[in-house]
Amino acid sequence: MAPLTVEIWSDVVCPWCYIGKRRFEAAVERFEHRDEVELRWRSFELDPEAAPSSDLPAAERLAQKYGMSVQDAAAKHAEMSVLAAQDGLEFHLDRSRGGNTFDAHRLIALAADHGVQDALKERLMRAYFTDSEPIADHATLARLAGEAGLDASEARAVLDSDRYADAVRSDERLALQIGIRGVPFFVLDRRYGVSGAQPADALLGALEQAWAQRGRAAA
Repeated sequence: MAPLTVEIWSDVVCPWCYIGKRRFEAAVERFEHRDEVELRWRSFELDPEAAPSSDLPAAERLAQKYGMSVQDAAAKHAEMSVLAAQDGLEFHLDRSRGGNTFDAHRLIALAADHGVQDALKERLMRAYFTDSEPIADHATLARLAGEAGLDASEARAVLDSDRYADAVRSDERLALQIGIRGVPFFVLDRRYGVSGAQPADALLGALEQAWAQRGRAAA
């Protein structure tokens, strides 16, 4: 039987996406057929119009985006950091360095061709949320790609070209066709959709349901 395919639309600067990644990993760890799950990360940009970088403090960026006070934005960051810690993640949103994520997604597409997509996704998210790395800087992205198992020089060559731009746009068009408006969004075997960073129990239930449906279809 073919692997159970799970496609996850997410952005590398989406805090709920990182939390969702951890919860999905916890679900897969408990899934009886974990070795038969094939994961594919799909591109989704929370802010396609974002500038390559911003000098504004993180709380000010959030306040501007959602029309709230800087104090409320800082409180939201603190609340999210507490939530993330419950899933074993260390967030430093107060010092995160924003930027456009299109090039990061191009490297994630490259990583899929080399079998290290999940490793790069993890490294980029940790870089943004924990290490306060500039997520759009090409030199930084190439270094992070090297740390995740890609050839850093190949990653830099991709960044200096338009390679994998079509792959990113294709993912985003597919998201529109499916009706995805927010991330993370999990699609199992192109049959079941799960929206949001659901608890690990709910994600495990979705995996088991998708697997059972495959069994019934094959009977």
